Amino acid sequence: MEKPHILHLFTPAAQASPFDVNMAFDAGFDAVVPYTGVSAAGVAALTQDAIFSRGPKGVRRTGIFIGGRDVDVALDMLDAARKAMVPPFEVSVFADPSGAFTTAGAVVAAVERELKRAHGSALSGRRVLVLGGTGPVGLVASALCAQEGAQVELASHTSIGRAQAAAELVHARYGLTVSPVFAASTNTASLVGSADVVISAARAGTEVLPKEALAQAKALLVAADVNAVPPAGIAGIGVMDDGVALDNAGSGKAVGIGALAIGNIKYQVERLLFESMRNGERAQYLDFRDAFAKARELAGAS
Repeated sequence: MEKPHILHLFTPAAQASPFDVNMAFDAGFDAVVPYTGVSAAGVAALTQDAIFSRGPKGVRRTGIFIGGRDVDVALDMLDAARKAMVPPFEVSVFADPSGAFTTAGAVVAAVERELKRAHGSALSGRRVLVLGGTGPVGLVASALCAQEGAQVELASHTSIGRAQAAAELVHARYGLTVSPVFAASTNTASLVGSADVVISAARAGTEVLPKEALAQAKALLVAADVNAVPPAGIAGIGVMDDGVALDNAGSGKAVGIGALAIGNIKYQVERLLFESMRNGERAQYLDFRDAFAKARELAGAS
């Protein structure tokens, strides 16, 4: 009798995400076991409990998922799990805090696709404004755009200090440079005026780019909004829009990408990475780079 596929879900949060539990079961895991309140320091012991209890064959049917909300903590936990492995006792580990890695990969891949499809362009050299850039999705999307050669402005709506802290984290962790900006309601129009791409990753149900400001977006080519809760983060973008003309943009040539179009890519990416863990013969360590690579394949952006 073959051993069941077991996924151990580690999260620093008080509760595991039902979204991630559902996705893991739907990807074919037989059991998903959550461990809450887990710190990076506690990962090694839990990991070794998981690997040594099943034998070299059983570990191929075992996986670890890392959730939570903090991107930096999740990457520390992923690193701690990797270091705790003792080959041949080694299992796959997938980090996706608050869905930030898969969502950010999906939105940047969708932006790349629309730049290419609608404008014959790429991200390299483009000016990208990330609204809500201090949150998990915005921070990772900023890093991915910078990685692809874009000039990124990472915006906070609460303080320049928060934007500076996030920009410093991106530089310290990934060696990438992004510019911190304060996106108050009084200066959003000036920020968006020179942007080729705008990504809204702000809090759900918050309009951060109203139509008055969007009318000043004279260079805008692509706008993407990850907010599925009304009102839209960017005025005029519908949740199902997938490269639809954004008529209220000042450039007259912008296209918009809505939250459910992005979410469709994100959903597929997370499912496929879970399936890769479940079916792989060798241990894998999956983070935002793997999510982005898979999203590009799905979006046709690579």
